[in-house]
Amino acid sequence: MLFALYGYMFLALTTLTLPFLKELVHAFGKPFLTIHHSFAVLGIIFITLHPILNAVESFDPTVFVPDFSSWKVFWYFAGRPAFIILYASLLAALLRKKAIQHWKPFHLLIYVTLTFGIVHANLLGSSFFDNFAITAIYDGLYAASIGAFMLKRYQNYQLKKKKQANNQINHKNSNMNNPSSSPNNSTPLFSKV
Repeated sequence: MLFALYGYMFLALTTLTLPFLKELVHAFGKPFLTIHHSFAVLGIIFITLHPILNAVESFDPTVFVPDFSSWKVFWYFAGRPAFIILYASLLAALLRKKAIQHWKPFHLLIYVTLTFGIVHANLLGSSFFDNFAITAIYDGLYAASIGAFMLKRYQNYQLKKKKQANNQINHKNSNMNNPSSSPNNSTPLFSKV
């Protein structure tokens, strides 16, 4: 279904924006979250329409229920848990201001959603069976999303390392500018008389 393809594409593009904050703001002239959330909203709308229309078409509401009857069946219908995980990730984003310390790990579930979604698409997606280009594009989108995830983690590591180095330099400079705080120049509490 086209809704699944569009939804997956926009969700993958949402993750691809993360390592390129400055570039996107510069290119679009909009705040990063506006751009990021625009892709996310489109992805959520399209991906939500996919199972809803499947349920209506088949008169089967179980299309929303994960199937754990076997390992193979679970992955065949991996879009079902992906849908649930997607909404858990969305809920985390909505609660980010109330749960500042805890929202990020749940929001990162989008990568689990993308993994489940691409496996589901490769095993069951009718567009993937007879169209190598679609398969290559969407598998490439998934690989690029994982690459963007790793790039963002590396950028965060580099930033943390830079901040630590700056803190050490600032601490050293403050000790040089304030000799009384240096341990070698401290005056003893009791002096010999």
